[in-house]
Amino acid sequence: MEKDEIKKTQEMKTDLNLLLECLKYQMDNPSSQKEALVTIYSVCQQNSDASIYFREIGGLMFVKNLAKSSIHSMVKEAALFTLGAIAECNVYCQQTLCTSEFFEDVICFLSKYKSSINLKRMSVYVMLVLVSNNRTGQTLVRETGCVGILLQFFRTALSMSEMDLSNETIYQSYQLWSSVCSALCACVNNPQNDVNQKICSSVFQHANKWLQSCIKPEIIRPICSFICLTVANNTHVQEYFISIGGLAVLSEVLIKLEQDSHGNLPSAKLAVVVTKTLDACIADNPAVGVVLAKYHIVSKLLTLLLHESLDSGEKFSIILTLGHCTEACEENQLHLFNNNGLPLMIQVLTESQNEELNKAATFVLHNCKKITEKLSLNLEEFSSDMKKAQELKELKVRERNIEDFWKKAKEILHRIKQLENKEDEEKIERRELVRNSLPRSLNTPDASKHSRVDSIARGTNAERNGPRKQGQHQNYEPNAAERCNASAGHEPQDLSLSDRANPVSACYKECGPANVLSTTSAPSTASAPRSHSSYKRATCEKSEQAYKCPAPAVRNRKHHLPVTDPLALCSDIISKEASNFQGSDSYKTLNFRCSGCVEVGKTLNSRNFSRLLHSCPFQCDRHKVILEAEDRYKSDLRKSLIFNKKILLTPHKKRRYDSESSTHEERNNFQNNFQKK
Repeated sequence: MEKDEIKKTQEMKTDLNLLLECLKYQMDNPSSQKEALVTIYSVCQQNSDASIYFREIGGLMFVKNLAKSSIHSMVKEAALFTLGAIAECNVYCQQTLCTSEFFEDVICFLSKYKSSINLKRMSVYVMLVLVSNNRTGQTLVRETGCVGILLQFFRTALSMSEMDLSNETIYQSYQLWSSVCSALCACVNNPQNDVNQKICSSVFQHANKWLQSCIKPEIIRPICSFICLTVANNTHVQEYFISIGGLAVLSEVLIKLEQDSHGNLPSAKLAVVVTKTLDACIADNPAVGVVLAKYHIVSKLLTLLLHESLDSGEKFSIILTLGHCTEACEENQLHLFNNNGLPLMIQVLTESQNEELNKAATFVLHNCKKITEKLSLNLEEFSSDMKKAQELKELKVRERNIEDFWKKAKEILHRIKQLENKEDEEKIERRELVRNSLPRSLNTPDASKHSRVDSIARGTNAERNGPRKQGQHQNYEPNAAERCNASAGHEPQDLSLSDRANPVSACYKECGPANVLSTTSAPSTASAPRSHSSYKRATCEKSEQAYKCPAPAVRNRKHHLPVTDPLALCSDIISKEASNFQGSDSYKTLNFRCSGCVEVGKTLNSRNFSRLLHSCPFQCDRHKVILEAEDRYKSDLRKSLIFNKKILLTPHKKRRYDSESSTHEERNNFQNNFQKK
């Protein structure tokens, strides 16, 4: 292998030496010189060491002088092309040619009127190679005035009115103009040259005219490349380009290309080129992105991003442009949000394996984070405003309802006062009626006492059951005040004064509103013995409480007690005795009994019945005898308990055990039911 390489190197050197000798000895034969120069170019392209060897043997300088001194255009063109190719292959050859003298020679080739288009094109090509990736070449091209000549060719090399590239002459002019654009791009970029960028910005207006007049790939690509590299990383040049309407022109071109890109791949590719130029114009100055918002560029870019034929590099350029558009412009962020840009960015992150593409999508999502939060806050404010408006509306409705309630309350209060006045009058009439209906034999002090007690009891019973006609049994009819309170959802108040004094009435109230007895059962209560005036005040207070919040009642419902109940039998006997004693007229109005005589249900038993009789201050003769006999019996038991402590009235321990066991069973049943649910 080494011998083969050595052999090839030796052959290469031999060939170059022979070709150089041919150039020297064929000065009168331009065709032979051209063929020799083309062969030298071919050898240098195949072997990178050939350029170095050709420079070492003086061939590079000889070709340079040949291009300057030859009188044949074809030899000049071939010599310049060979110099450019050798300099492009080897940086040492580039540095050797990069002199002010050589740039002046190139200017001569470009400025001479007699120079052919191909010669000018080869001159531009050599200049392009010398300034590419070479700051020294960029400086020399500016100092020698080559940049000015290139800018002049940019303006005049190609006519806007003649764009028929099928014509050979026009096509050659286009090739020269395209080479000039490439040379200008090399003068301002890689490395970036701020001074050259400022000089080249003088042709921006002419570039805008090109973009407005001709939307063809052959024109748009070179111009967009020139604009993109001239404004890159230079805020002042970007602002100047925007000030002359360059950003608006690019936006219009992008809109047209995006419209043509549907089903047209070349238009889509060209739209990506314009997108890169837009991105370069706003990359270092995101605030100018508001200009793009006027043309809804964000929505166009999102549509372009959905094109299936674009590769990852082109999609990266589009997403990066979206990031710079939304970086400092809330309007563009809103356009992205409204055109479903966020889900599209998330889709790129999840589906793409390209790291650069994912970074660009993350950049866009980060920019839209603020607008998303702001939109959510606005939504909350909007919802809060709606809530406040709804609350205000409900408050107004509530105020109107309160006014209606006040009107109804005034009417009810007026009616209550009327009922109270009527009740007082009926009380007085009932007292007089009872006093007049009693026999004369009862007009003794004791009889007057009984009459007073009867009238008080009858007044109490009347207050509980409401005013009714004498001698008639009526069901309870709630008045307007009671209906209003019942509809408003009021609960019955605490027990009245007479109810607290009578445990039987308390038992009835504990049974709930559904178990309230109708007036046919006529349950009455007796209050503690007191003066007539004090009892009247208590009765009036109870009446006021009853009218303020009456207890709910069930209409047209009667509760029938079993006839076998001994208490009911006792009640019937006492009623007959009272009717025989007082007369039929008095019985219709007098309905007073002791607590033991009241008809009761199954709530009373042998244990609490004695306590009930003790709490009642008025017992009939029958129950008084029973109570005295029970007291004597219990007294004897207590005396015997002193001598025999083993005697217990009730099995407390057994009851406690039963209570505890039942409670335990209930707890277990509740847990089992809860687990099943």
